[in-house]
Amino acid sequence: MGAEMKHSAARALHKGNSIATLAIVALMTGAALGGCGERASEETQSATGDSLATEETSSDLVAEGQRIFRYDTFGNEKFWTDTLRMNEVVEQNVDPTTALTVGLKVDADVLPPGILEQVDLTSPATTVALLKMNAVVGIQATVDENDHITRLGITCALCHSTVDNSVMPGIGRRMDGWPNRDLNVGAIIALSPALPADKRAVYESWGPGMYDPRFNLDGMNTPLVLPPAYGLAEVKNETYTAEGPISYWNAYVAVTQMHGQGNFSDERLGIDVRQSPDLVTSKLPALRAYQHSLPTPPPPAGSFDTAAAERGRALFDRTCASCHVGATGTDNNSGTLHAAAETGVDGAYAARTANKAYRTTPLRALWQHPPYFHDGSSTTLAEVVRHYNRVLTLDLTAEQQGELVEFLKSL
Repeated sequence: MGAEMKHSAARALHKGNSIATLAIVALMTGAALGGCGERASEETQSATGDSLATEETSSDLVAEGQRIFRYDTFGNEKFWTDTLRMNEVVEQNVDPTTALTVGLKVDADVLPPGILEQVDLTSPATTVALLKMNAVVGIQATVDENDHITRLGITCALCHSTVDNSVMPGIGRRMDGWPNRDLNVGAIIALSPALPADKRAVYESWGPGMYDPRFNLDGMNTPLVLPPAYGLAEVKNETYTAEGPISYWNAYVAVTQMHGQGNFSDERLGIDVRQSPDLVTSKLPALRAYQHSLPTPPPPAGSFDTAAAERGRALFDRTCASCHVGATGTDNNSGTLHAAAETGVDGAYAARTANKAYRTTPLRALWQHPPYFHDGSSTTLAEVVRHYNRVLTLDLTAEQQGELVEFLKSL
């Protein structure tokens, strides 16, 4: 993105009305949360429990799940349009340059050939046109014949899809399940004129690809890295602290974060949301089937040393495989959790959760999604290996550490 585009984006980001609330997906839109119950309700467990061994994923179910993942708002237009009036904010003040700067993505497959050379990327009218074409990833809008946005909502794809940048940065073909590490949730929220200065400072501290899903609950600040949503077919619990299976988290986000119209209960969090009609629960099986269908992307050809990786595999089996078990890469499928002190990672976030511990993160496409650890504290795989070599006293030489890195790059 050129300097002129960046300066234009900076000017737009400081307008009185902004897209501040468009990305409050994980923080600001839930009901007031509290309580410290010991477990999720039986109703929630029944509605969202995942079966790793017996799930039938027909092509029709997967296709329906893709539609839900990409385009279903679960009825949250009622909140984003009727309550926050974000249709008016976007129509009047959000140009494509601004949107790209804060990490929103555009699906190039739905764009007419040559359209980007013909439009003004600093005009909000262009954003309206892109929304009318259903080209903005993760945002759904209804645009009338007079080019006014009458309804606007958000979908799962906002945070858990990106694009391949094949046209330009931020514009390309969809890549579902890849975390949108460019999405600067905190910076967007910080633009809200309703925020006090102390909270604005917290949000501005997060950076792209990070958010704290409990800040609105307890007021503490330990932001997490957005994780990938691919390669989950054999993974029992999706979250860093094993809060629940995939459908549990889908329901939680859809109802309490995206503000969709549905039911969700968890005694541990003091949440009991019931709405009629429920536009969420019936969609969870298809949504899970689509997420389970998303494969782990293979490493690019030539991106690692194959001979060194083979030597690294032997080192991995000797030093790492007791926790990163089998094909899933995690011992959490058998219920194992780890205290932060076991692995030398920061325990502040775990201390805020029901389990007070971390699961072993599955090793899936590590080449694709730095930074690493739940808090992004390691920017490279070499840093990760050095961390464990020190904390676990593995006594690996520099050469062996390099070989282990090459193996991790091959996953």
